[in-house]
Amino acid sequence: MPGKFAARKLKAKRQATKWKSPEYKKKVLKLKKKHDPMGGSPQAKGIVLQKVALEAKQPNSGLRKCVRVQLIKNGKQVTAFAPGDKAITFIEEHDEVMVEKLRASKRGTLGDLPGVRWKVIKVNGIPLEEMRRGRKEKPVR
Repeated sequence: MPGKFAARKLKAKRQATKWKSPEYKKKVLKLKKKHDPMGGSPQAKGIVLQKVALEAKQPNSGLRKCVRVQLIKNGKQVTAFAPGDKAITFIEEHDEVMVEKLRASKRGTLGDLPGVRWKVIKVNGIPLEEMRRGRKEKPVR
């Protein structure tokens, strides 16, 4: 039965080779999910800590309006982009906002904003886009 032992040896060798691959390790140990502030979920609620204006990378110029948000589920802080004209005017400190991942390039950051990987979609339960267009008003808490 030399074939049986050879197959077992080959399987062990293949397994050892797999674990040398960084991609395989990340996938099996679920490191991406553990590292992600959202914990693998597509959206999360948070409290606005402050409004910030970040400067765009070269060759673009301008101040991009963002907010620092502390996630309710785990207390981690993220910087979220407020998309659209005058969108930042509807967001105040201590508001409850819903953030989601930006549908951006592979790395997940907004083109000219390094480190910004999330955007605000709701403020106090009302969609930010609806408030921007004047269809709904922001509720008073």
